[in-house]
Parts: sequence; structure tokens; C-alpha cells
Amino acid sequence: MARERGSRGQVHEVTGRRDTGWPGDPATASTPVARTAGDVTGLGAGADDLAELDARVSVCRACARLVAWRESVAQTRRRSFAGDRYWGRPVSGFGPADAHIAVVGLAPAAHGGNRTGRVFTGDRSGDWLVAALHRAGLANQPTSVHAGDGLALRGVRVVAAVRCAPPGNRPTTVERDTCLPWLAREIALLAPTLRSIVVLGGFAWQALWSALRHRTVAAALDLTVPRPLPRFVHGGETLLARTCGARLQVIGCYHVSQQNTFTGRLTEPMLDAVFTRAAGA
Repeated sequence: MARERGSRGQVHEVTGRRDTGWPGDPATASTPVARTAGDVTGLGAGADDLAELDARVSVCRACARLVAWRESVAQTRRRSFAGDRYWGRPVSGFGPADAHIAVVGLAPAAHGGNRTGRVFTGDRSGDWLVAALHRAGLANQPTSVHAGDGLALRGVRVVAAVRCAPPGNRPTTVERDTCLPWLAREIALLAPTLRSIVVLGGFAWQALWSALRHRTVAAALDLTVPRPLPRFVHGGETLLARTCGARLQVIGCYHVSQQNTFTGRLTEPMLDAVFTRAAGA
């Protein structure tokens, strides 16, 4: 059931409860719900700060396929999490509003962020990413288990190119483009302090450059996106000059998915090297 606005509060899509009781739930009964791509464009641009943006992202229903999938997963659950209450909604960014590093991933995992309500939380990808952030001094603890576990990020904000868990972990390009205004607005709001962006994987790489071309981002960051676009390469770095004299560093990194970490394509030293560079920007 959809979250609806009303004087009696909100209805959680999966549980049917009006008071979700979820740690850190950013939405309220008055949070507007995006139901079309046009709604996403308007509501993204109209968010005055990250708190409001997070709230609007968390109730988005613009992509019918993703809405159906995320809620189906939350209702059926994986056997190992059968006793868990699933979030079953879009997952907003996580981290301080004055972050100088942004990390852009692909999308929430069906039994990770879609279960826990926080990006890169409750799955092996999150284990790898947060452990690396902790080693780099960018997180207060090395684990990311569930919302409300005390995790705090320092100077870094983690976001996803697509905010809902997709079937097979494969969003479509249409879904990526529909979600783009959320990402663009988030980067624009981070612009005053943003110095570096770490991009996890080729899909997020394409989304990031589309976001940087967005008129609101280009104006906020005072930069011009190069043409042709830089190719995705692990460890590849692009420095973008800003009119104000500062530079924005964009670094490609293999995604922290199990297919990369289990096979050794991405190792802890490789990941640590990326975040050392980002932290030093």
C-alpha cells in the first residue's frame, strides 16, 4: 500500500502502519510523493536542503517496476531475514550535509538497503565500503548493520544513482534517468564543500556525468563537463576546474559487489588507495 498524505499520518507500503517507527525515517505526513518522472524533476529541484530531499526520495513511487519489486521483496523476505521488518522503500543518501567527499553507488541491494533502510547497510558490499571508510578515518566504526546502529560518517556522504532496489540488481536506463534529478539535486546541495566524488562502477559513472551536466549542478559547481566524457577505469581520475579556482576530483572505482571482492578484482588495498586520494583532495 502506498504512503499517502493525510491528517492521520502515513501508511507504510509494506506494514500498513501509519507510524513507521523506523530509526531516522525522514518523511512526514506532509512529504509530497513523486509518482511520475515529471514529479521527480519538480520535487528534486524544489528541495531546499538535504533533509527535505531525503524525505522526498524516501517516498518516491515514480518507477512502477521498481516499486513492485522492492515491495514484493519486503513482503516475501529472504529466509535468513524472515523475522526482520523490511524498509521496502527508496533509500536516501547518508552522511553529513557539509561532506567534502561523495560516494556514488549503483542502487540499494534487495536484502541490504531495501531491508535496513540505509544505503550500503546490512550486506557484504556495505561491509566492504564502510570498513574502508573507517580505515580512511571517514567513519566512526567499521560496520554498517542496520539503521540506528550508531554509524556516523565523517566528511563523506554515500548515495546511489538509483534509489530503489532493482530486479537482478540491474536498473534500466529509463529508471536511471528518472532518478537523475534526485542525484543532481543532492550534488548541487553538497557543492559548497564538495571536493571529491568516488564513483563505484560503470553504471554509476554514467549517471554521475549525466548529473554533472545537469544545469543546476553545473551552476552550483561552476564547472564545465569535458567532451568526450572520460572512460570508466578503476583508479582513473578526472580533475574538473571550477570558476571559483577550486577543483573537483572524480575517481572511478570498481564496485564493492561480491563479484568483484570475492574474485579479487577489487582488493582492500585498492579500495584504500582510492579513499586515501579522495580524502587528500
